[in-house]
Amino acid sequence: MQLIEQLLSHPQPVKWAFLIIYGLIILGTIYIFLQKKINPQKDLGDVPPRLKTWFYIVSFLYVALAVEEHIALWFFGLISFLALKEFLSMIPTRRADRRMLFWAYLSLPLQYYWIHIEWYEVFIIFIPVYMFLLLPVRLVLVGETEGFLRSVGITQWGLMTCVFGFSHLANLGRLTGEFCGPAGGSGLVLYLLLLTEGNDVAQYVWGKTFGKHKIIPKISPNKTTEGFVGGLITTIALAYFLGPIFTGFTNNQALLAGLLIGTSGFFGDLVMSAIKRDMKVKDTGTFLPGHGGILDRIDSLLYTSPIFFHYTFYLMP
Repeated sequence: MQLIEQLLSHPQPVKWAFLIIYGLIILGTIYIFLQKKINPQKDLGDVPPRLKTWFYIVSFLYVALAVEEHIALWFFGLISFLALKEFLSMIPTRRADRRMLFWAYLSLPLQYYWIHIEWYEVFIIFIPVYMFLLLPVRLVLVGETEGFLRSVGITQWGLMTCVFGFSHLANLGRLTGEFCGPAGGSGLVLYLLLLTEGNDVAQYVWGKTFGKHKIIPKISPNKTTEGFVGGLITTIALAYFLGPIFTGFTNNQALLAGLLIGTSGFFGDLVMSAIKRDMKVKDTGTFLPGHGGILDRIDSLLYTSPIFFHYTFYLMP
């Protein structure tokens, strides 16, 4: 009974947003069903598993944001772990790196623990400073020098994005004050997620419809100037209209938030594309049917989360 009450305790804007998202998933499912009835031979590609995966993602997110705060921390921490695991599995590592990698994995629960006890001063420097200093020390103690800089650099970069960067999304949900708006911290989280995912979709649609000029074809041949600009304008507009619902931003602050999220999300996607091309892989994993790996789904969030968090944090009085 208590769990049901918690699930229904979301602020009104958040509940309506999830209902709309579920409605879109149901409409998509009905469309697929009708297409199969009308034309059984039609190949729908990976659309059915994509919709099914989205249903599970949205459901887990809803539960994580509805129940006690530490459940949300566990949820985001698990995603961080899976992302880091995918990243380190994609990058060739050596036997000599194992003890250093153990330290890297050990830093993950500590990073989320700092969020739990609201120790912001340690949260913000633990991985960028202390792990940056400790990881090479651990590898030095192994006595291996060949490939030293490469191993330390790759591991630190994985920690900075998959753990440090993404953990800002979890910390965002714990912010309080007037900038959180009527939906509280969960509203800020949903605002960021909607804009980040909306930016990805808008760039894809604009690029498919009007795209002619490639931006960086060697890294992502499907990215176009038209897609980037169209997606950015769409994200800024979404930020403006959703701002009063999920945040306490003024109109100008919401517009700037849209600009920051649209731009950083675009480059987050590009950076992960460059890594995958360097490693000669199409997807980072197979954890999410129809989407690929966890990193394929959250690549933009690895950049938008810390940028939006600090933008919001420093606007707070």
